[in-house]
Amino acid sequence: MPAFMDRYPDIEIDIVASNRMVDVTDAGFDAGIRYGGTVPEDMVARRLSADIRWVIAASPDYLERYGTPEHPDDLLHHRCISNRLGDDRVYRWELARDGETYQMTVPGSVTVNHAETGLVAVLGGAGLMYFPEPLVAPYVKDGRLRLVLTEWSPLEEGFHIYYSSRRQLPTGLRLLIEFIQEARPLGL
Repeated sequence: MPAFMDRYPDIEIDIVASNRMVDVTDAGFDAGIRYGGTVPEDMVARRLSADIRWVIAASPDYLERYGTPEHPDDLLHHRCISNRLGDDRVYRWELARDGETYQMTVPGSVTVNHAETGLVAVLGGAGLMYFPEPLVAPYVKDGRLRLVLTEWSPLEEGFHIYYSSRRQLPTGLRLLIEFIQEARPLGL
């Protein structure tokens, strides 16, 4: 954000971070950002990132204490941290390899509605969690987290910014979209 603010000091941005499925038009927002598969069909969507790999991560302490799952079925015998979606459903972990797919409701006593909250729990050794890889990559690199079942990690649509097709695109929003696509924070 600092680089955008430096380039366009007169543009005001109001950011509301929520996992809720919100009708951006009815809520008075110019746009929203979501993973590609969750953008409402009646909206214009512009890609902001490359596709994102989804991974399962745990702390080394957790894996030492409870073992490393070798197959998706092994997750049924682990402490898993679930993620509540914006429509209040608990997300079913999606795993795929060589045409074989799993959509699993995993066991666990903790459910979070933001991946960052779950990340804190996983770093503390609370269990395994399903994450977008860019979120956990720094912790994997420095050894605080390990990935498991990586051969089952699916590649899904990346982030898209979306806005109403019934309204003219505000200049500030157009400039923000162009800036994000230029900066490529998650590749493209």
